[in-house]
Amino acid sequence: MSAPFVTRFAPSPTGLLHRGHAYSALLAYQAAQAAGGTFLLRIEDIDATRARPEFEAAICEDLAWLGITWPEPVRRQSEHLDDYEAALARLAAEGLVYRCFRTRKEVAQAMASAPHGAMDTFRSAPLSADEEAERLARGEAFAWRLSLEAAATRLGGFDDLTFQEEGAGPEDETGLIAARPELGGDVVLARKDVGVAYHLAVVVDDALQGVTHVIRGCDLFEAAHVQRLLQALLALPTPVYRHHWLLAGPDGKRYAKRDRAETLQALRAAGLTPEQLRREMGL
Repeated sequence: MSAPFVTRFAPSPTGLLHRGHAYSALLAYQAAQAAGGTFLLRIEDIDATRARPEFEAAICEDLAWLGITWPEPVRRQSEHLDDYEAALARLAAEGLVYRCFRTRKEVAQAMASAPHGAMDTFRSAPLSADEEAERLARGEAFAWRLSLEAAATRLGGFDDLTFQEEGAGPEDETGLIAARPELGGDVVLARKDVGVAYHLAVVVDDALQGVTHVIRGCDLFEAAHVQRLLQALLALPTPVYRHHWLLAGPDGKRYAKRDRAETLQALRAAGLTPEQLRREMGL
């Protein structure tokens, strides 16, 4: 007997939803309905400097307007930091993470001065115990980074890491995908002032919530590679991935919060109906 179908929509309450969010949420909701499964709403509010309760309320209002329903209670990441700290502690106990004291500027400089020119990834190594103790004693800020070297040693390499893609990545990658976590470098899993970063939180959440299918935009396709590695290191189940193309406006530019894309609130105020929006998006 196959496991029940469970998917999720996991917005960050750092702004209002736009057409692109609606498209992704509706795809996930319709997939859950078609499979007789469950659609979950998860609020990814670990960015305490930008997350706002009024944006969370607006998210729920917009989704309800679209005709989407979800079971309660909603999982808010800010209420489950202990889960992420426990996962980080497991990785630390096995020597799979290290404290990195470099600032973002220093990391950017190190990447730009790499032997083969500018790189998209960062790799480093733990400091000596004495130097680390000195810097901790001075109260210096640090980030916990995943050590790809230690992870490869633990797993005997990454050749056996795969994930199933039912949709398509940005280069039309589909089917059984060989994970390449090295493309992400030694990613940040937590910072001194923030208990967790995106990659760690999402794999812990998906496992605890029994998510079987991750349906999201293809801009997050590369994230699946490092998330697959974390699933292996933490002995967590691997969901099926279904990445979709990104909804774009008449100018061909994808909808994004940072570009102040027209919000669902504004569309609703202008008299657009959910049915009209779905037809507009081909749903």
